[in-house]
Amino acid sequence: MPEPIQVQCCIVGGGPAGVMVGHLLARAGVEVLVLEKHGDFLRDFRGDTVHPSTLQAMADLGLLKDFLALPHTEVGELSGEVGGTIVRLADFRRLPTAAPFIALMPQWDFLNFLVERSRRFASFRLMMNATAKGPIIAAGRVVGVAADTPEGPLEVRARLVIACDGRGSVMREQAGLVVEDLGAPMDVLWMRLSRRPHDAPDMPLGRISKGRMFITIPREGYYQCGYVAAKGGFEAIRATGIETFRRDVAQAGPAIADRVDELRSFDDVHLLTVKVDRLTRWTRPGLLCIGDAAHAMSPVGGVGINLAIQDAIAAANLLHDAFAGDAAALDRRLEAVQARREPAVKAMQAIQVFVQDRLISRVLRAETLKPPAAFKLFDWFPILRRLPARVIGMGFRMERVRSPEVPPA
Repeated sequence: MPEPIQVQCCIVGGGPAGVMVGHLLARAGVEVLVLEKHGDFLRDFRGDTVHPSTLQAMADLGLLKDFLALPHTEVGELSGEVGGTIVRLADFRRLPTAAPFIALMPQWDFLNFLVERSRRFASFRLMMNATAKGPIIAAGRVVGVAADTPEGPLEVRARLVIACDGRGSVMREQAGLVVEDLGAPMDVLWMRLSRRPHDAPDMPLGRISKGRMFITIPREGYYQCGYVAAKGGFEAIRATGIETFRRDVAQAGPAIADRVDELRSFDDVHLLTVKVDRLTRWTRPGLLCIGDAAHAMSPVGGVGINLAIQDAIAAANLLHDAFAGDAAALDRRLEAVQARREPAVKAMQAIQVFVQDRLISRVLRAETLKPPAAFKLFDWFPILRRLPARVIGMGFRMERVRSPEVPPA
């Protein structure tokens, strides 16, 4: 085995939370190594919604103009169709942020952009094809990460390990952290269908009909579509055959019914197993979990990426100057990250679970649904759409970048 790599902070997982916290800490002069198990970021059907809170962070970093030069679609208002009635739910256009809209952009473009900017800092390093196997623990403290690479086993020794390795986090499992499962009644089957010039520009993002819920997210040249299925029901759907599934998709999304033949087989359908959970403790000495590794979010509201990035910003704000102190002082800062972020996470998950239990479960039971009478208020008083826009777009505690940028030596 080669000599261990020594860094101040080792980050496990090169997703939005990992790359953002790596960028911010390296920008503040902390020596960072990000371990990413894949060889690139090119994976379909990851969360691709960049909310106003994340766009504000890009503005805080002076990166917003360059970021928005990348191909993207801007969504200023969220609407849906419930039982044949169009419901306008959220208007982002008057949020007090630098970019009051949702930007729809492939996640790999977001990650590649941020990594390219991060490499301008000498203290940032990204290692691809490095699969974390678990934490290295000495005297009850996490002191590094054991990983596999194409060249063989690797040890990284670090004063702090930040786990950003997703809802199936190896790091949190190996560290013995306890997960509280809040449950989810559904999974989502993602697929790609073509977007055509004659399509209505204001097609609702979601459509709910008796027994069916369908998501249509506009992208450059195609729609990212989601068919909501009962939890664990994918195998039963596969058993009915692709023709039956095409018919179900056409009924769930009539606006794209003329192109369901583009689903040639179930190889074109990708299962997202929905989880809603959170750690009771995000930390142990030398280890901090953030993002999905700390709290897996439902797809409701599309807020998962943006909460993960908010965690990353809060972590960098609280930790960037903690590496000069002793281990006990660093651990207190880790606990402060959880104390700051956990209330916002719990509030958002409470809303998601409410929507799952009161709406999605009823849809999957094929109950007849009508828009709640209160939704009419959104049409009568458009100003009310700003409240859900604020919750979805900014969250319950929008973090601003406070960590400094250290000039190059």
